[in-house]
Amino acid sequence: MINPLRGMKDLIFDESRKYQHIIYAASNIAKNYGYEYIETPILEETALFKRSVGESSDIVGKEMYQFRDKGDNDVCMRPEGTAGVVRAFVSSKLDRQDGTYRFCYYGPMFRYERPQKGRLRSFHQFGCESFGESSVYEDFVMMSMIKDIFNALNIGYTLKINSLGCKDCMPAYREKLVAFLDGTKNELCIDCNRRIDTNPIRVLDCKVEKCQSMFNDSPKLLDNLCDVCDSDFEKLKSLLDNANIDYEIDTNLVRGLDYYNKTAFEFISSEIGSQSAIAGGGRYDRLVEFLDGKPTPAVGFALGIERIMDLVILPEPKREGYYLGSMNEDGVEKLLDTSLKLRKKYKVTLEYKAKSLKSHLKSADKVGAKSIIFIGNDELANNTIWIKDLETKEEKTIKIEDFNSLKETV
Repeated sequence: MINPLRGMKDLIFDESRKYQHIIYAASNIAKNYGYEYIETPILEETALFKRSVGESSDIVGKEMYQFRDKGDNDVCMRPEGTAGVVRAFVSSKLDRQDGTYRFCYYGPMFRYERPQKGRLRSFHQFGCESFGESSVYEDFVMMSMIKDIFNALNIGYTLKINSLGCKDCMPAYREKLVAFLDGTKNELCIDCNRRIDTNPIRVLDCKVEKCQSMFNDSPKLLDNLCDVCDSDFEKLKSLLDNANIDYEIDTNLVRGLDYYNKTAFEFISSEIGSQSAIAGGGRYDRLVEFLDGKPTPAVGFALGIERIMDLVILPEPKREGYYLGSMNEDGVEKLLDTSLKLRKKYKVTLEYKAKSLKSHLKSADKVGAKSIIFIGNDELANNTIWIKDLETKEEKTIKIEDFNSLKETV
């Protein structure tokens, strides 16, 4: 027997229904916020992620499914969604047109990491990316959209926010942080020591408890913002307060990717164990430029679908459609034409095996049909069908030709 690869799994039954339920809710809400669907390839040039996610990140350094294809191209399976959407934005020359562009996407991502609950090697994300709007209002509206998504799914959360500064205030902060870290190198983990030389701000994202405790006394980003970044962050807090959206300020929140600046945020759940981030994102005003596009302000987020599956309770299923069955082979053949007509507008289950009415009623219940259409010996002799509404319990017998004609005109 061939099983799924380690860290990869099939979505079937309740899990597939939960996946569809999450995507349906998130897509509809994103649409209400003006986002259009975009589909990008699963396979991209490795250079795309090295230049966007950053070579200092764990994703690029340790986790990408990277290989040479038959044309000797260095390619990888996408580890996240933002870089591909930005690449598509630049490829379509939208960076050279005025206006705001908002895209949403969903689908599989791939990271070679240690599988654990809510974290797989093949996983799914829903995300949104907004291009062309520099106002902090856009950051706030995006957080409001995520709040609406989680409210629609009945998922509790805590919102954490921070500011990562900009190209004007970040360099001075980085120098202060490196000076602090140089005095603690012997106490820090291997990854943190590596990051001091490549991207020191990423040490704040370290999950090692000993490292985190040492960062309590480190210089804080919020104390080193320029006037513009400080004003934007204060405005963001004011907007959240006025909208009654609770939040916490986390001065060590830097997100796991190199391309963020200014606003960074995460939605946290206490119900899924140590991997508590269920959505996160922020502003990345220089990423379009890093990928050879015209400088374009941008902000986005991604939601981890596997992370929230256990938190989603599916709504009670409603009965729908028809179940068709017969107690003899000739009746099944007669119902075949009826099923084809009904399938133009309804969900239809046609049982090919001849069975008793009692057996068919059990099967109709199992598939959640609203009505059953049955042909027994009497119905076959009289060219009729017996119909029962399984909700109202109303039943009737009607000529099969009359039923088919009626359904074709409805």
